[in-house]
Amino acid sequence: MYTDDGFEYDVAVVGGGPAGLTSALYTTRLGLDTLVLDRGGGRAAMMRETHNVIGVTEETSGNELLQTAREQVQEYGADYERRFVEGVTEIGDTPDEGFRVVTAEKSYHVCRVVLAMGFTDERPAPPLPPTGRGLHYCLHCDAYMFVDEPVYVMGAGDAAAHVAMIMLNYTDDVDILTRGQYPTWSDDTGTMLGQHPVDVVTAEITSMNKSNDGWLESFAFEDGKVRSYSGGFPMYGSDYNDDIVDGLNLERTEDGAVAVDDHGRTSLDGVYAVGDLTPGHNQIPVAMGEGANAGIAISKELRAFPRSLEAIDLQGAVTSDDVPSISDSLASTATDHRGHAPRRR
Repeated sequence: MYTDDGFEYDVAVVGGGPAGLTSALYTTRLGLDTLVLDRGGGRAAMMRETHNVIGVTEETSGNELLQTAREQVQEYGADYERRFVEGVTEIGDTPDEGFRVVTAEKSYHVCRVVLAMGFTDERPAPPLPPTGRGLHYCLHCDAYMFVDEPVYVMGAGDAAAHVAMIMLNYTDDVDILTRGQYPTWSDDTGTMLGQHPVDVVTAEITSMNKSNDGWLESFAFEDGKVRSYSGGFPMYGSDYNDDIVDGLNLERTEDGAVAVDDHGRTSLDGVYAVGDLTPGHNQIPVAMGEGANAGIAISKELRAFPRSLEAIDLQGAVTSDDVPSISDSLASTATDHRGHAPRRR
């Protein structure tokens, strides 16, 4: 592979969430020497329970899911390092000259880069219940939890109003909590909202009550009222973890996501982006699919064989000495892995 041409790794994955780890899983199993650089944390790590991931049940926390995934990619032969990436730079004029991935401790010369840093949700001011115990950031993940339960939506903009109306599909008891802010949703949204049974509470929250298991029970408000809720959704937006994106001057969409094609390719050859950093639903199964697509696409770019006619003209026919192209370290890991086929010779 390209590590034979002076690269330390064929692929560096920046970010250790479901999207990045799935990319690393595919590139490693497809024979590419892969490094995962992970600063830790992230949205998946915040999950107390895992929802909407087929085959993974609710008692699995986000940290447990990620730990299993890290162990899995390392067992296949990928390297994993807990490091914060400070920057990624092009080395030459073509992607085959590679990229320099820089951390505080060291830098790496790699052939391809996958960006999987995601974003950070804007957190409202306290008092707040614990994340996953009354404070929830994903309607698609957690609406099911609140069927026939009293629900709040925090915010004063269009997003809050629309999420509140969406929650009426699951419960008849939905309030918008603007927390002292004057509503800023559009006139059309306000007209729609007025035709749905959603209460708008403008008073600020003064305190909170929790049950013995830590779940939210109610909020107390400046107007003297105590309102009961089982949970809800803050709608204050999010911030992309995009310093590396800015440094590479990658093309962005109107809402700030990194523009990619169906295989995760960005506007800069050799750089891919997957997961919450890109457009689409912010869901673990979606992120995994994007990671898989990017991993397969990178494999197709970097695999040595079949050698093209142009390459044959330059390098000659493929000989038995040329194959296989997988590195010695990956080959050793693969043949020792419990998932390797039984030896027949």
